[in-house]
Amino acid sequence: MNLSAFFIYRPVATTLLTIGLTLAGIIAFLQLPVAPLPQVDNPTINVSASLPGASPETMAATVATPLERSLGRIAGITEMTSSSSLGSTNITLQFDLDRDIDGAARDVQAAINAASSLLPTNLPSRPNYRKVNPADSPILILAMTSDTQTRGQMYDAASTILAQKISQIRGVGQVTVGGSSLPAVRVELNPNALAKYGVGLEDVRTAIVAANPNRPKGSVEDDRHYWQIQANDQAKSAKEYLPLIVAYRNGAAVRIADLGTAVDSVEDLRNAGLKNGKPSVLLILFKQPGANVIETVEKVKAMLPQLRASIPNAIDLSVVVDRSTTIRASVNEVGKSLFISIGLVIFVVFVFLRNPASALIPIIVVPVSLIGAFGVMYLCHYSIDNLSLMALTIATGFVVDDAIVVLENTSRHIEKGVPPLQAALKGTEEVGFTVLSMSLSLIAVFVPILLMGGLVGRIFREFAVTLSVAVLVSLVVSLTTTPMLCARLLKPESKQHGRIYLWVERLFDRLLRGYERSLRWALGHPRLMMLLLLCTIGLNIYLYVIIPKGFFPVQDTGRLGGTIQADQSTSFQSMAKKLADFVNIVRQDQAIDNVIGVAGGQQGSNTARMFAVLKPPEDRDAPLDLILGRLRKKLANEPGASLFLQPQQELNVGGRLSASMFQYTLQAEHLADLREWAPKILKALSTRPELTDVNTDQQDKGQQVSLKVDRDAATRLGVNMALIDASLNDAFGQRQVSVMYNPLNQYHVVMELAPEYWQNSQTLRQIYLSVAPVTPQTANTQPPLSAFASYAPTNTPLTVNHQGQFAAATISFNLKPGYSLSDATEIIKKTLQEIGVPASVHSGFQGTAKVFQDSLKNQPWLILAALFAIYIVLGILYESYVHPITIISTLPSAGVGAILALLATGTEFSIIALIGVILLIGIVKKNAIMMIDFALNAEREQGIDAHEAIFTACMIRFRPIMMTTFAALLGALPLALGSGYGAELRRPLGITIVGGLIVSQMLTLYTTPVVYLYLERFRLWCGRGFRPNPVVDHTQ
Repeated sequence: MNLSAFFIYRPVATTLLTIGLTLAGIIAFLQLPVAPLPQVDNPTINVSASLPGASPETMAATVATPLERSLGRIAGITEMTSSSSLGSTNITLQFDLDRDIDGAARDVQAAINAASSLLPTNLPSRPNYRKVNPADSPILILAMTSDTQTRGQMYDAASTILAQKISQIRGVGQVTVGGSSLPAVRVELNPNALAKYGVGLEDVRTAIVAANPNRPKGSVEDDRHYWQIQANDQAKSAKEYLPLIVAYRNGAAVRIADLGTAVDSVEDLRNAGLKNGKPSVLLILFKQPGANVIETVEKVKAMLPQLRASIPNAIDLSVVVDRSTTIRASVNEVGKSLFISIGLVIFVVFVFLRNPASALIPIIVVPVSLIGAFGVMYLCHYSIDNLSLMALTIATGFVVDDAIVVLENTSRHIEKGVPPLQAALKGTEEVGFTVLSMSLSLIAVFVPILLMGGLVGRIFREFAVTLSVAVLVSLVVSLTTTPMLCARLLKPESKQHGRIYLWVERLFDRLLRGYERSLRWALGHPRLMMLLLLCTIGLNIYLYVIIPKGFFPVQDTGRLGGTIQADQSTSFQSMAKKLADFVNIVRQDQAIDNVIGVAGGQQGSNTARMFAVLKPPEDRDAPLDLILGRLRKKLANEPGASLFLQPQQELNVGGRLSASMFQYTLQAEHLADLREWAPKILKALSTRPELTDVNTDQQDKGQQVSLKVDRDAATRLGVNMALIDASLNDAFGQRQVSVMYNPLNQYHVVMELAPEYWQNSQTLRQIYLSVAPVTPQTANTQPPLSAFASYAPTNTPLTVNHQGQFAAATISFNLKPGYSLSDATEIIKKTLQEIGVPASVHSGFQGTAKVFQDSLKNQPWLILAALFAIYIVLGILYESYVHPITIISTLPSAGVGAILALLATGTEFSIIALIGVILLIGIVKKNAIMMIDFALNAEREQGIDAHEAIFTACMIRFRPIMMTTFAALLGALPLALGSGYGAELRRPLGITIVGGLIVSQMLTLYTTPVVYLYLERFRLWCGRGFRPNPVVDHTQ
């Protein structure tokens, strides 16, 4: 039964169905979103809390630990990490991929509420959470600069107006405002004046709080009127605080102006932001997990005119970093590769058939098959991204294969004089099962990928489904539209041909004769060919073991992220200068377009972040690796600080923010062991030439002034520890003592000593404490701090990091050019053994490196699963246990070619290359299917023996085999030779396919017939043949 006959005899219906399929695909294409990669994000929530002035150890013990104990009970958490620094704690929670982020957010809020009773009562606000991954790259960074406005004023506009409106946009997870802080009134006190007037720091704080209330005052009304009572109880500027009376001494008022000064400033002086060296305030936008980058950025950009109109004209608001620009450029590059592939595939058909009508058929069929796949992509909620377009690019060579088999077989019958209509009917009837076998076995390759779990499985599921759908659509089109077009468009060739036609014909005939001679030789030396096949299998295993392996290729996204780490004793003032120096060095490089930097805030005094935007690749003078290399040399000259640069990636695994791309985390049963061995491991790894930018987040050598209080002496003087802590916080903690309520925001009154005093530890000798009058002898006394306490410099942690509620230290690193992640894992393992790390110190890779290790374990099983899936499908189709083995025997040569091509081009064996190998499994077996399918039919219908059948099959199927191979090869060639944004992602796939096809084509044309004959003999020997093969006399 010929199913294609229905469509051949009904060209109008077939044409209309084809047009309908194409229109549905076009409409779906217009609705598909654009993204860099499939929308696969681990649901991630970041919980933050602040307590100004609190040390990292205090934040870890009193804030992080209670929250972690409560949050750790939530179901579905895969990773919980926290980092506590001066005055702030951040906890990052990552959940299973199947966990709904909104449901997880509700659980997080409930856990925060449950922990509230265990948190310090003086927290300025409750802990809050955001649905954002702090390790993600920002999707957009806006810079505010002004020649007249202060940074505090710009920050006020950013925080009060811009951040609020931007946060309302769907897809925006968090808006971080950096570079300054909210305006505030700063009361800066002179400790000598306090001692002179006998006024304590707590006295000043109490006076400010009492003088700046905002309480209800009631109303007055009579039988006709109503009056609201209002008073000037709120002081909202520095000049209103200067005359504030704190106390009376000898009948005279002591005012704040007598004790120091009050200035209009900002809440936190330890903030700095720069845009190309100019002071600025930065709005850093992060997306919610699962949100589309381009859609979110476009919504923000559409609001920019409204945002600019809502802030003073003196402030310039500009886009500095835009992640969507390079995403669009990358997707456009893949689109170009897709069109080039289509053109090359059509060229292959024309060259082999040398008939314009024959070339017209794939011009119609290939786009229809690809466009039809967009409809299923839309129904599956997929996007136009690098992987889906790569799948369609590769599918170009696949979808044309089915059409080529039908077209070539029909053309062969027409060349023998059969009328086109009859040739189409006969041709499709002969190869219909072949086309079905090729397509279904190719789809079977992707079954293991579709069943894969975890992040890698989710990412490549879209790739597998898109390519499988394109193949299925191609199968349908090849058995319906293609034979109908063959019957209508193909005509018997004229006897007169041009020079090019005759030249190509002679070339192909010469090639066919050469193949005939070499094939006879191969069939005459079967043992040698089987030895070659066995050697190929062994070489496969050897090459797989030795090739450097990686996870995801490092992409050039046009953006660099940097972390500045200074000596742990570095002050903020010094850090701000180092930030300016680094920004100046980076922006002077001719490949850099924009540079921004931000220091202070919750990052710590010795840490800053930097973002750099590169010029487009065509405007640069060197590739990314060389640019990073020369920048590292220039940046190494800055004393007391290091800038670690890394290209920002579209795929970030894990929720840990680190200075380098890969992380290795240490934990110990005892904190002392962790603090002892983390520096040793860091030092050992820093000496390895394969690694660069080796650093750690363990910072436990910060300087502190440790007070040792004589409690007995303090008690005799009427001083308790609460008073000591409160007074020190008043003096050195930028303490927010009161709130000023404005219509759009609330601002604080910040109290501390004047800067010239809090910058010197000797000021502790000038601190006096006001003691409550318990007895007449203690009335109005002010014992100095030095009377009952001594102090000395000691070390303290600047950050306290936890993983899973336990102390942890993470060492992060980058790879030098020429080394892979598999090299790094072996190096780290060997280094830890060499230095003798004890068993009490536990370690393991995190983030990208952890997922790489997991995927590395699964790679051989994934390939075996693909082979087993193909064997099952082919066994069902051919109703044979033996013939699928013949088809699978073609695969080792493809693996050898793929790995040799990767080694020759210096490309590591990444997940993308693995997908290429799996694709090769589907491509290469088509050659064997075309040979064996013909040979089996010849044996059954013509009664010839296996040797003659496989020889005839090889000769007759030589042209379609060459056509399909060249179509697949040239379809992948644009990916292998691609450039521009995202080329690093596409190139391993193209190289793998091109290399595998070249080698497999050279070997399988000879090994497959030999394997077929051996297995056919084995089948007959086992007595599983349905009939004995007739004896053919080859001498006649």
